[in-house]
Amino acid sequence: MPELPDVTVYIEALERRVVGQALERVTLSSPFVLRSFDPPLAATFGRTVRGLRRIGKRIVLDLGDELFIVIHLMIAGRLHWRAAGEKKKPPGVIATFEFAAGTLYFTEAGTRKRASLTVVRGESALAALDPGGVDVMEAPYERFHEALMSGNHTLKRALTDPHKFSGIGNAYSDEILHAAGLSPLKLTRSLTGEEARRLHKAVKATLASWTDILRAEAGEKFPQKVTAFREGMAVHGRYKKPCPACGAPVQRIVYAENEANYCARCQTGGKLLADRSLSRLLKDDWPKSIDDL
Repeated sequence: MPELPDVTVYIEALERRVVGQALERVTLSSPFVLRSFDPPLAATFGRTVRGLRRIGKRIVLDLGDELFIVIHLMIAGRLHWRAAGEKKKPPGVIATFEFAAGTLYFTEAGTRKRASLTVVRGESALAALDPGGVDVMEAPYERFHEALMSGNHTLKRALTDPHKFSGIGNAYSDEILHAAGLSPLKLTRSLTGEEARRLHKAVKATLASWTDILRAEAGEKFPQKVTAFREGMAVHGRYKKPCPACGAPVQRIVYAENEANYCARCQTGGKLLADRSLSRLLKDDWPKSIDDL
């Protein structure tokens, strides 16, 4: 799922292309993508884009007079821009936004149909779509700490909870925890003051660094390779590959539809975290440390 760095760079690319432009028409290619009926989608036709903003992992187009289009990419949704005159259409289009300067294509891979487009009127209706997580790039340490300690959860769960923190998902939470040298399964209320401050610093530094990397990668072009697995990541998507800090093989635990990637030597004091399915299968043969492995 595109997270804060990806969404930020998408918004910056869109600002350069559509702010001040009239949205001529929106065409739906999938009946599942539109999640609202009032105001009708046709109410957005001919409206000038006044600005863009981010709400969590959602992209908001401000059409003035408190009329908004909200795009939620979910896991497999992506955006593609074709300047006027470019005819090549990307695969998997679910919605098309037509401007005089070009066309914005909203695509979704696979068949899960989770990506969505919502039209709302009024700041209060827009706020209702906000899960309410803290903007980690703006919040001071005290506000971050308050959200972190509102419940006793694993760090992985806490960081990816949109009601606690805005814009962090599976990929960047792995990178943040590696940078902070903390276990994904450590409970929030077991953190020392020094560890909590280290985590806060790692959150801001990791997200800022990757936003800069993606911004430089895209340049003046529209972002194309928006993926959760990137060259240069320390642990996410790097199972069994060497940790860039210590050389130990990256480990992972799998749960539901997600996984946590970590370095046992850098983050858990050498202890291997129990993968629910594999540890049940291996029982006493499950290695307890990176050295046993």
